[in-house]
Formats: sequence, C-alpha cells, structure tokens
Amino acid sequence: MRRRFKMLFLGLTAVLFLGILGGCTKQEAKQRDAWQTAQQTKTLTWGVKADTKLFGLMDVKDSQIKGFDIDIAKALTKQMLGKDARAEFVQVTSQTRIPLLKNGNLDAVIATMTITKDRQKVVDFSDSYFDAGQSLLVPKDSKIHSVKDLNHPGTKVIGVVGANSVSNVKKFAPKAQVIQLQDYAQALTALKSGQGAALTTDNGILFGMAVDNPQFKVVGKAFTKEPYGIAINQNQPALKKHLNQALEEIIANGEYNRLIKKWFGDIPGFNYREVER
Repeated sequence: MRRRFKMLFLGLTAVLFLGILGGCTKQEAKQRDAWQTAQQTKTLTWGVKADTKLFGLMDVKDSQIKGFDIDIAKALTKQMLGKDARAEFVQVTSQTRIPLLKNGNLDAVIATMTITKDRQKVVDFSDSYFDAGQSLLVPKDSKIHSVKDLNHPGTKVIGVVGANSVSNVKKFAPKAQVIQLQDYAQALTALKSGQGAALTTDNGILFGMAVDNPQFKVVGKAFTKEPYGIAINQNQPALKKHLNQALEEIIANGEYNRLIKKWFGDIPGFNYREVER
C-alpha cells in the first residue's frame, strides 16, 4: 500500500511538473523577442503546408516541401538576416498552424492564410503577400458554372476544416450542404469519389489541384477576396516591421515577380500577371 501510494504521488508530481513546464513555455513564447532571437541564431522557423500544390507540397523524391510559400519564406529570411541565414520549416495544417504558432513552436506561418478580423484577434499579420480569391473546382462535364449554382437544397460542396472558405460558401450558397474534411488531399479524394458536386477554396490552390487532375476544372470568377498574410505572435513589433520591410524589398528587386512567374506562369487558366507586383 505504501509503495502504491508513493508511485501515485510521484506520478501526480510528474504531471504537475509537466503542466507547469508547459505553462512556462507558453508564457516564454509570448514574452520572448522573436526578432532578437532570429538575429542571434540567424534562423527563422516557418510553419508551412505540405499538401497544397504550388504553395507548399511534399516532394516524395527528396522529402522536401516545395512551393511558392516556401520560396517566399527563404527569400524573406535571407533578406532579413543575410545570405548565410537559414529558413527552417515545420509542416502545418489549417487546424494546427495557429496553435503551433501560439505555443512558440514557430516564428511565423506562411501557409495560404487569409487575413481576417477573427484571426487578427489572436495573431498579427504582415502585409498581404498574395491576393487570392475563392472559387470552385468541378468535374469537366459539370453543369456548375458559379457559386450561385450550388445554392440548392441537397447540393453538396466540399471544404476544409479551419479554412474561412467554408464560412464564405455558406454565405453565398446558404442552401448547399457543406462537407468539411481535414485537409486538401482528403477533400480532393472526396470530390473524385463523387461525395460532392464541387470543392471550394482559394483559386490558387484549386489551379494547383487541376494541374495534376485534368478531369477537373476551375469555374467562375473569384467570389471573395482572400489576401494572404504571414502570421506571427502578437506583441512582436520588431519582427513584423522587418517582415514588411523585407517583403517590400523583394518586390522592389524583382525577386517576388520571379517567384510568381516560376510557380504560376505556366498554369492553364490562371492569369499570373494579376498577382504580380
């Protein structure tokens, strides 16, 4: 009995210690100066997606995440910290990106993240680095041509949990039934298997899906404006200032437009000049 009591006491002590440690870690994440740390380590840790072609997709050949967001993060890191600086990447999803940022696991998130008022209550954003708009992906023989065609009882549209595209489509097609899945890979699989009449998210993401799946097409003009921003923890004015400054500099020196053309210049139906700066 005494031994059992001792083991229980030690277990409770360990749980309490880990809880305190976790709390300290969160508190330290809020208090630390991310820009000062980045200057000391010559490193920025970025949260990026790995399931979103054109923006961030895992290359199975070399296990590297590649895309526009990754290249922009690398360019900003070197612009801010010098040519010998390192950009490190952590895979995130629409659901995990803010929690990982708030817990101090990341310095910044660049992951097709639209700047919204609700998100600005919990994180800060850089200036917009890409102006997207929400659209629809449908089979090539589909009779759906715009979001208005979804506004019928029983019409199913597929979205992703944690993405503001879900709430947007409910506003434009309130009679449609929205199926929410965990990531874009699951959403595309659901569309392929006929679980929904359309998949909705930002047009840049949808064009990436259409490149590898020519039996589908992007239809209709964008029915929302989705300015992507780089998310950082609140109360990090120095990091925000240097991010915005670096973004202005890579636009001015032509690096930004070079990356736009690299990733979007050959995408059928996508007018990359509309997002050049």
